[in-house]
Amino acid sequence: MAGDAGELPELDLEKYDADECVKIICLGDSAVGKSKLMERFLMDGYRPQQLSTYALTLYKYTTTVNGKTILVDFWDTAGQERFQSMHPSYYHKAHACIMVFDVQRKITYRNMANWYKELRDYRPEIPCLVVANKIDADMKVTQRSFNFAKKQGLPFYFVSAADGTNVVKVFKDAIHRAVNYKQNSSDFMDEVMRELENFELEQREGNSERDEEEEEEEPKEKPGSA
Repeated sequence: MAGDAGELPELDLEKYDADECVKIICLGDSAVGKSKLMERFLMDGYRPQQLSTYALTLYKYTTTVNGKTILVDFWDTAGQERFQSMHPSYYHKAHACIMVFDVQRKITYRNMANWYKELRDYRPEIPCLVVANKIDADMKVTQRSFNFAKKQGLPFYFVSAADGTNVVKVFKDAIHRAVNYKQNSSDFMDEVMRELENFELEQREGNSERDEEEEEEEPKEKPGSA
């Protein structure tokens, strides 16, 4: 089970710059089954880590793509989605996204448009897969057409975290798309985020230097003065 967040090392986002590391995020309303899908895919081999500092759950997975070992971090929302918006760091350096809705709750499908807009604000080009979960409750839903994915030109999957239908396919496809994206993208948004991080660091260092100078310039009290 999840370890105590206080025992975990700092999450190093720089590792996602390495060729063998990819980051895949999950989006969607609360209780659509995002965590259950991940746990179903990973089965007994997963060790979710609750990182309360970042308000996320991290699932680590190792696989082979085109003969090369790939380290995959799946990021889950850990409750952030209740605020209908995610912290920008959740999107930072992501290479693919799995968007999930619950076929039994229409509102979760309608909210796909909001999640997709926010995703594209931060990650305009990464591959995104749309997942209709909980089809085991009523298989008739697979006869219905959900046009959101078609309108956006996104791959679409009917799945069930409960019985495993299409779960492995979704995650395997997401991994392959993430790896392909990483190999062929310019990651313009990553460059923008990096520039912002450097600017903020320079600002902090500048403020620190000014504080030190002000301390040195404070007039010293003359001996014997009242």
